[in-house]
Amino acid sequence: MSNEIADPGHGNSPAAWTAVIIMLVAFLIGTVAFFFAIEWLVWASVGLLVIGLIVGWVMKRMGYGVDAVNGQGH
Repeated sequence: MSNEIADPGHGNSPAAWTAVIIMLVAFLIGTVAFFFAIEWLVWASVGLLVIGLIVGWVMKRMGYGVDAVNGQGH
């Protein structure tokens, strides 16, 4: 007896990986900048975080999201 459950993908796609890597770098930079009290770099890292979100969204819209990995997109 087979009980297949549709795998939602859990974000395992080029769009998700790219967005997460960019956002992790932003958090790393922001944490170091906060530790050394470099305020402008903290805010720049917040901007980089937003850029990571936008890049992930754009890549998903271009067909590099979970749907593409599962054969339904690009």
